[in-house]
This record gives sequence, C-alpha cells and structure tokens, in this order.
Amino acid sequence: MKKFNYKTRSLHPPAATLIMLFIMALLWQNAKSSPTFPPGRQIAFNRAKSLDNGISVSWLEQTWNKDVLQIDGLKEADLKLLKTLGFKSIRLPVAFRYFEQNNINLNSVLSRVDAAWELCRKYGFKLIIDYHYGDLADNNFTTSTNNIINTWTIIAKKYKNKAEDDLFFELYNEPPPINPQVWKDAAYNMVTAVRKIDDKRTLLIGASNYNSIYELSRFVRLSDENIIYTFHFYEPFLFTHQGAEWVGDQMATTGVPFPYSVDKFPQLNPKAKGTAGQDNYNKYHLDGNEGSVHDKLQIIKAWGDKYGVPIICGEYGSYDKADANSRCRYTKTVRYYLKQLGIPGILWDYNTNFSIFNGEPSLEHLSDCMRDAIGYRD
Repeated sequence: MKKFNYKTRSLHPPAATLIMLFIMALLWQNAKSSPTFPPGRQIAFNRAKSLDNGISVSWLEQTWNKDVLQIDGLKEADLKLLKTLGFKSIRLPVAFRYFEQNNINLNSVLSRVDAAWELCRKYGFKLIIDYHYGDLADNNFTTSTNNIINTWTIIAKKYKNKAEDDLFFELYNEPPPINPQVWKDAAYNMVTAVRKIDDKRTLLIGASNYNSIYELSRFVRLSDENIIYTFHFYEPFLFTHQGAEWVGDQMATTGVPFPYSVDKFPQLNPKAKGTAGQDNYNKYHLDGNEGSVHDKLQIIKAWGDKYGVPIICGEYGSYDKADANSRCRYTKTVRYYLKQLGIPGILWDYNTNFSIFNGEPSLEHLSDCMRDAIGYRD
C-alpha cells in the first residue's frame, strides 16, 4: 500500500519572502500607530487626554479687581453647570507675582486655590494651577526665574501628596517674546526645582512669544518625561481679538466674520493702518477659513509627533466683540480639528469677555449655536 506524505510542502523562496515582508510591514505600521514610550511619558500622554474638554476660569488672575481674594470666583453652581455641559477639567490662572509684589501673603492666595481644588474633587474635575502674569524678561532672567521657583517650591511642597492624576502645574503662562534659549533655560530650571520635591506631578510647559505654536514648533523638548507641552491658539488673530483694546490699534477693525466672506468683510479701521493689524487684514481672505485653522494646528501636531510628546491646546476662543454666530462657528471649527488631530483642548474662558455665554454663566445664556459648537445636547 502506498504511503501518503502528509508533510506540508515548503513555499517557494520568493513567496516566503513576500509573506515575511508583508508581516514585517504590518508590525511596523502597528508600531508606528501605537508607539511605546517610557513610563513617565506614557503617564503624561494619558493625563493629557484626561484634560480634554477643559475650560479656564477667570478669577485669581484678575489683577484689576482689588477684592479678588474676597469673592468666591468658583462656586458649586459653576461646577454643576460645567459638569452638565460636559467639561472635564478646570484651568485656574493665578497672578502669583502680582500678589507677591503687593505684599499679599501666599497662604491667603493658596487658601482660595484650596477651595477650588476641593470643589474640583467633589465634582470630578481635573485642576490645573497656572502661574499667570509673571514678569520674566531677557534682562531679569536670573532674578525672575528664582522668584518663580520660590513660589513653585512652596506650592509643590503643599500639594505633593495630592492626586497626581487630578492636579497639574502649569509653570508659566505665555512667556513673552524673549530669547527662546533664555526661556528654555528658565523652563529647565523650574522643572528641575519642582522635581526635587515632587517627581510624579505632570507639568505643563509652553514656548516663548505667548505660547506660540510657531515657537513651540522650533522648541527642542526638555529631557523630563512627565511634561505636557501647551500652546495657545488664537488664529486668525484678526478675528479672535477684534476690538481688543489692550492689544492696541492693530485690533481696531471690528465686524470681521468667520469664515471670511467678501460680502461681509469690513473696511480697515484707519487706526490699524501701518500696524500688524493691516497685514493680518490683507491676508484674512487666506487665513479666515476652516482649512487654515486645520493647517496651523497640524504644524504643532507634527512637532508633537516628531518628538513623541503629548501636547495640549491650553487656550482657544474669541473676544465677544465678534458677532455671535461667527464666534460659534469658530469655536466649533477649532474643537472639530483638535478632536480630529487628537489634541486635547481648553477653552478661554468661562466667565469674562471671551465667555461662551451671553451674560452670566447659565444654560439660559447659552445660545443654540454655542450649544452646538461645544457639543452640548439637552
């Protein structure tokens, strides 16, 4: 009787090679889409995601309000409203340097931060403590950095044992347009000082020129693994800051729509002639659209991918001098592309002149178009 050989036949070498190459390509693609990071950096990625759909609450940075420490700038009703609207994190700007210069005891300031922290814990919000309105400059680098470090040293000690997944430190809001290397040295020194006290806290660091996307795209990441890199997005500036008196005459032109419409585009305000505002006006037909928003966010997304680090949009929004429907369209556009690119975002702001509300924060003062923009459904 003839015996059959059930042994599997060998593939011809070319076929085996093709299959092996195919398997390697799949493994490479999977590794590319799901990269492996050092533990500290993976923690930072996870925590950055947890901060998505955040909002800044204007209160303790209000240097113009002499009674700021006597008021409850964040109440239970605010947290209930924000939770209803689907927000997950609170960014709390604090003018630490201002209080120091006015001989206001830091403990008095931190008692208000404590109150905000307890409310966030009660209602399940993450909290970012943000060092706002510092005085860092090229000509005072050493002194100013030491002042900032002294403040963070006290804060880090105070909050060392608080939940690392829920409490974050943003070490310096909007560094000015100083020498980028000066800022990087300052940031390195701040991070190093905090790490001597707390080696588990996730820190937020941005770039010079007011957390510019362009400066961050040229920034070389710090060696510390547990950092989220933050940027602020107010592009196109002609739209988001129209009528903003504190910026100067360049923002004098109002009535700027989003997106650009040739029929609705206003005349340049004479005050803006010869300023950066005129340059922004002349190119608004190129910048004032959804595609431009995507392309500019893509710049910083590419930087994050290059270094394999987490990024977050720490501020975005528009001044209330813009028309309401344009503000809704802009907010919806930025949120859409942040989500598409996988970038967490934090709105500026809850309760002042960039607010999403038409009046005091409440559901009654939230327009239908803004409800749609932030994804709120009754």
